Amino acid sequence: MLEFQGGSHPAFELLFARYRGPLYGFFRRRLNGDQRAEDLTQETFVAVIRASARYEPRALVRTYLYSIAMNLLAAERRKQFRDSPPGELAPEPATNDAPDAALWIRQALEKLDDSEREILMLREYEQLSYAEIAELMKLPVNTVRSRLFRSRMALKGHLEPERKSAEVAATSGVAESVKLARAEGEAI
Repeated sequence: MLEFQGGSHPAFELLFARYRGPLYGFFRRRLNGDQRAEDLTQETFVAVIRASARYEPRALVRTYLYSIAMNLLAAERRKQFRDSPPGELAPEPATNDAPDAALWIRQALEKLDDSEREILMLREYEQLSYAEIAELMKLPVNTVRSRLFRSRMALKGHLEPERKSAEVAATSGVAESVKLARAEGEAI
């Protein structure tokens, strides 16, 4: 980032190549639509270009980029809320025919509080450290740890009923096939 700040275009290209995918994933998991996620990824890098003269290396570049991304995401959510008709909820992120397990996780994540979900997603999907999450969310590191623990427990609680019902369905399917096999054996 300091090289880019000094005017090096290859440094920016390297920065873009390294962080474009992770930032796109960040937006894609939180928004409805690939195109809007791509637009916000581009806007993140435009903001980096515009603010390059003011950049101070107080944190990791990754933390700096994610803080810009979080600000853009917050602005996007405000815009969606403002533009949506009263009483209508914003659309959920697209699943693109996700497998059942991924769909269960997405639904369970939606049941979490916003702050719990964000901390969990920053840690598990974006692979940020506790310190980076603390800096992004302006929280003490120990608060991040405890909220992350609570959000994991809440997610597990939301997933347990889904897992149990899937196991019951699978078990009943096996039981039905065993009964059919016995009936066929007795008929012969």
